[in-house]
Amino acid sequence: MKTKKKIIKSSPRRVAVRKNKKGSKKKKSVKTAALVRSKENPMISPSAENGWEAWQTFNPGVILLNDKVYFLYRAIGEDGLSRFGYAASNDGFHIDERLSYPVYEHRVGQRPSFNIFSYFSGGSFGGSEDPRIVRVDDEDTLYMTYTACDEGLRVALTSIKVNDFLNKRWKWKLPVLISPPGEVHKNWVIFPEKINGKYAILHSISPEILIDYFDDLNFDGGTYIKSCYSGKIRKNCWDSWVRGAGAPPLKTKHGWLVFYQAMEGGDFSKYKVGVMLLDLNDPTKILHRSKEPVLEPSEFYENVGFKSGVVYVTGAVVKDDLLLVYYGGADSYVCVASAHAEEFVEALARETKPKLKVKTLKKK
Repeated sequence: MKTKKKIIKSSPRRVAVRKNKKGSKKKKSVKTAALVRSKENPMISPSAENGWEAWQTFNPGVILLNDKVYFLYRAIGEDGLSRFGYAASNDGFHIDERLSYPVYEHRVGQRPSFNIFSYFSGGSFGGSEDPRIVRVDDEDTLYMTYTACDEGLRVALTSIKVNDFLNKRWKWKLPVLISPPGEVHKNWVIFPEKINGKYAILHSISPEILIDYFDDLNFDGGTYIKSCYSGKIRKNCWDSWVRGAGAPPLKTKHGWLVFYQAMEGGDFSKYKVGVMLLDLNDPTKILHRSKEPVLEPSEFYENVGFKSGVVYVTGAVVKDDLLLVYYGGADSYVCVASAHAEEFVEALARETKPKLKVKTLKKK
C-alpha cells in the first residue's frame, strides 16, 4: 500500500474593502454566522440503568443516512471500560431511539489491565474511544476510525455494511491498527469522498495538514501511517496549541470544512473548537481559518463532569440546510450546536469570524 504525505502552511489572508463617498477605505459589511447551542442539551446523558454507560456518555461519531442522524457515542460505565453506544434522531436535536446495550467494543490485543493513557484521555481504563464514522461517496460500507487502547493509544479502523448498520446487525469487520506501535495517536478522520481517485486520511493538523492517500482501505495489519504531532505553538492567536481534527470533513463549494480542537496559550485548562476550510483538490492547503473559537466551554454541561472546560467536536452533518455540530461536553455528555450551513461557510470564507451565540432554538 503506497502512501504519500504532504505538508503546507496556511495561505495569506485578504480583507475585502470598499470606498465611501469621500474616497476613504472602509471594510465591507458582511453577515456574521453563528453556531447556536440547542436548549435541549445535553442530548445524551449517562444512564444509571445500564451499567456500561453509567458514568460518562460523550464524543459521538455521527452519520446522516436516509435523512436521519445516527450516533455512535463513547460510553464509560461501572467496569471502567470505554465502549460505543447507539442512538438515532429524526430531527437531529432530539433522541428518538437509544439502545440499552453497547454496539461496539475493541477486543483486538486489548489487555484488561489499567491503561494510564486511556485514563487521561477521558477517564476509562481501556477499550475504544472517540469514534468517527463516514461513508465514502455512495459505497455500501461505513468506515469507522477510533482510538484503541492498545499499547498506549493507537488509531484503529473498522467497517460495517450500510444495510447491516441500518438493521442493527453489528457485523463489524475485524479492526486493524493503522498507527505505528509504541506511539500515541488520536483524531484521525477519513474524507467522505475520494480525492483525485484516492481514499484520503487526515492524521495531523499540528498545525500543518498531513494527509495520506490510498487505493483502498484494506490495511494488512503491518502497514502503518507515519504521522507526527509537532506540538508547535502558534503565536499571537487563540488556537496556539492545536490538538487534532474533530469531525470528518464536510464538502462545501468553498472547500472542505474541518472542525478542530485547540487550546489557547496561557489557558490550557479549556478545550475550544475552531474551524477551517481546506482546498477541495489539495486539502493540505488551508484557505481560511476562524479567527476566534466557534465553540468554547461556558454552559454547565461543558464544565460539570469528568473533565471541566471541555467541548470536543467529533461529528457534523448538514441536514435541511442546517449545519449540525455534535460534541462532547465535560467528557460526560453528548451535545449539539447548529447554524445555517451556507451562511456559516460563507462567513468563514470571508473571514468574518463565525462565532457562537446562545439563543432559544425555535422548534418546527
